[in-house]
Amino acid sequence: MNFTSKIFVAGHRGMVGSAIWRALQRQGFANLIGRTRAELDLLDTVAINAFYAAEKPDYVFDAAAKVGGILANNAQPAQFLYENLQIQNNLIHGAYRAGVKKLLFLGSSCIYPKFAPQPIREEHLLSGPLEETNQWYAVAKIAGIKMCQAYRRQYGCDFISAMPSNMYGPNDNYDLQRSHVLPALIRKFHEARASGACEVVCWGTGSPFREFLYADDLADACVFLMQNYGGEQFVNIGSGSEITIKHLSETIARIVGYQGKIVWDTSKPDGTPRKLMDSSRLFALGWKPRVDLETGIRLACADFQTRFKQQPASGGSK
Repeated sequence: MNFTSKIFVAGHRGMVGSAIWRALQRQGFANLIGRTRAELDLLDTVAINAFYAAEKPDYVFDAAAKVGGILANNAQPAQFLYENLQIQNNLIHGAYRAGVKKLLFLGSSCIYPKFAPQPIREEHLLSGPLEETNQWYAVAKIAGIKMCQAYRRQYGCDFISAMPSNMYGPNDNYDLQRSHVLPALIRKFHEARASGACEVVCWGTGSPFREFLYADDLADACVFLMQNYGGEQFVNIGSGSEITIKHLSETIARIVGYQGKIVWDTSKPDGTPRKLMDSSRLFALGWKPRVDLETGIRLACADFQTRFKQQPASGGSK
C-alpha cells in the first residue's frame, strides 16, 4: 500500500473496522472508503458489485460481520450462519471480480476446536469439534478462510486471512443481549455501582481462560500484515497472555469501583474452557502488541462512560 492507494474498510463503523480506520489515518493513509449499512447493504450482491465497479478500491479490509455472544449465537443460529456467509462471499468474490490488489479477511478464534491443544496454532484448524454455542459463526468464518485460500490458488488473488483473539476497546458493543464477555462485564459493574446493587450475577463458573486483545493493537497488526505478509496460511493475532473470567471480573469491578459481591450462575454455559492462541508466526514477522490488559480495560471503561445510553440490563455474554 502507498499513501494514495484507495482502501476500502468494510465495517468501518464497528469496533474493529473503526480501529483499522484510525490506524490507517495515523500512518498517513488518507484515501479511505467507508460505507454505513444504510449506504451499502453487504448482504446485497448486486449492490456490492456496483460499489466495487464504481469505487475500484486497491485494497480491502474485511472487518464486517454479524457478531454476538453466547445468548445471541444460541438464539439466532441461522442468521449468524447465513449473514456472515453472504457478507464475506459478496466482499471476497466482488474483490476478485474488481481486480482488488489485496484483501485481508478477519476471522475469529472461535474457528478452533473446543478442546484444541494450548496455545492454539494455526495448524489446529479443523482438528476437532467446535464449541457448540458459537459453531454457526465459526463455520462461516472457516468458510471465509478457505475462500481466500481457494481464490489464491485458482485465480492468483493476494487474499490473506487473520484470526484475532477476543477483542475489546473503543466503539465496542455493550448490549447485554449481544455483547461479548468483557464489554458485558464493564456494563454490568458500572450499572451495579450506579444503582448501589449488592451483587452482580455473572454467567458460568468463572473458570475458563480467555485471551484479550485491545482493538487498536489488532488494527495495527492488520495494517502490518497487509503491508508485510502474503501467504496462504492464515495468521493468529493475539496478546500472548490469558486470564480467567473470574479474575477478569474482579479486575473490572476494581477498576470500575464496584465493591459488592460477584455471584456465579453455574446453570449458564462457560463456553470453551481455554482459548489461548499461539501468535508466534506474527511475532516472528516483527509485530508485537503494545496495550496491556489493565490499561486497555481502563480505556474501554472510559469509552463506555462516554457512549453509554441507559438500557435494561439482562441476558448473558460470551
